[in-house]
This record gives sequence, C-alpha cells and structure tokens, in this order.
Amino acid sequence: MPLRERAPAKVNLTLHVLGRRDDGYHDLDSLTAFAGCAADALTLEPAAPFGLTVDGPFARPAGDGDDNLVLKAARALAARVDGLALGGFALTKRIPVAAGLGGGSADAAAALRLLAQLNGLANDDPRLLDAAAEAGSDVPVCLRSRAARMTGRGEVVTPVEIAPTPAVLMNPLRPAPTAEVFRALGLAPGETRDGDAPPDDVAAWIARGRNDLEAAAVRIAPEIAAGLLMLASQTGCRTARMSGSGATVFGLFGSPQEARRAARALAKAAPAWWVRSTMLR
Repeated sequence: MPLRERAPAKVNLTLHVLGRRDDGYHDLDSLTAFAGCAADALTLEPAAPFGLTVDGPFARPAGDGDDNLVLKAARALAARVDGLALGGFALTKRIPVAAGLGGGSADAAAALRLLAQLNGLANDDPRLLDAAAEAGSDVPVCLRSRAARMTGRGEVVTPVEIAPTPAVLMNPLRPAPTAEVFRALGLAPGETRDGDAPPDDVAAWIARGRNDLEAAAVRIAPEIAAGLLMLASQTGCRTARMSGSGATVFGLFGSPQEARRAARALAKAAPAWWVRSTMLR
C-alpha cells in the first residue's frame, strides 16, 4: 500500500540573523511554527521505481528533477543506510515556491519520514537527522513539524511549546529567492550581530521579535510591504510580519473566527494573492 505524509508550511514567527559565517552560511535564531491548513501532500509507492512526479497548483515551479529536495533527501539517507528501501514519490504541491514557507524543506522532511516508516527507522535515528541537515537548513525543523527554536544555520532544533495560534498567510505569488534576499542583507563573511536571549514567555518572544530579512526582501518584492499593511489593518490582528525570506507575510489573530473573517476580506481585496487562514502549532 502507498504510504502518505502531509508536509505543512513552516512559518518563522521570528527570524534574527546573528551573522555570516566564513563558509557563507548565516547564523540564525528563529522561532518557527507549522500551519495546519497549508500543506503539500507526499506519497511513497514502495513497489515503484525510485523517482518523483509532481502535480498540484504549484507543480511547475517546484519541478520534478534531481534538484528537488525530495530526491536530494532520499539520496542523502540512502548514502547513510545500507540497503535502504526506496520507491516512487508523488508530490501534490499546494504551497507556493520560494515563498518563505519552507515548502521544499517540508517536502524533503516528509520524504525522510516516509522512508523511515518504510525501513523501520526511529524518528531520532542519527542517520535521519544527518540526512535532513545535508538536504537543507530548514529540513531538520520540518522533520517534527511542530513549534521549535532553530539556531546555527538551522540544524540545531529545540522544541518549544506554543498554544495553537490563529493566523492568516498571504503571498503575492512572486518568488523571493532566499539567496537573493540574503545577498541584499549585505553581511560580509565573518560579520556578526548581537543577539538577545529570548524571553521565557512565548507570547513576549513573538511580540518582541522581528524578521531581520524583511527590509532586504521588501527591496526585492515591494508587494511584501503592501501585504503587511493589509494584514495589520484587519480587525483582531495582533502581529503582522514576514516569514522566512519572503514573500509570504502572516498575521496572528486573537481567535479563529477573526482569522477566517480576515482571510475572506483579504482574498476579496487582493484576488491575485494566495491567502489562507490556519492554526499555527
């Protein structure tokens, strides 16, 4: 029987850039959560040849070639586990690409969970974690797909408990390539910034936080600023911020009803945008 996994979108509630390392990666400190109602779907058919097919509204920009993170993650695990059973993957791509929602990383993490299930690997198997880190900086946090603090380049993941939080996600359907946004940030190799220790209270952590990539991303995709203003104007919106390297923006609301009402109003006001109400966990 085919095995199935959801690949929920990752939302960076905060994203602090602490510096740029000599190897080119940036040191980050980010509080992340995952969307209940915005997710890709991945299926693994054990009897099928190894490969990937992609459908769904964002299939074309996601691609099904060797550079897709699903195949990259599978190969990384196969290199660490002798005789790893593989199969054919089928991805339904519903999360916008290059959107700051970790869609490709979520897909890669789902592939690793499916292969772990197929091969009887524990969720905390070091080989699984190593393969995730090789596949991409966001893949380790997506393995669990629950709220966590990401540090280092993203590979250090510490679970965090947050209450389910109503939210609205908006994306102008214009990619904001991560590498381009980090270049626009303009940190030199070896340059560092001071980082504040997060408060114990998660609500205060979110309220006092920021996204250090927001200004750089707005220069690349000015629509981000418009999305933030639209979200902030909605009744019940407590925080409006960009996720990841953009161009997705999110608003946090006091109740699911407020979030749903806001999503309906925003979808009507900005019909060309991708808009979803969800619960973050």
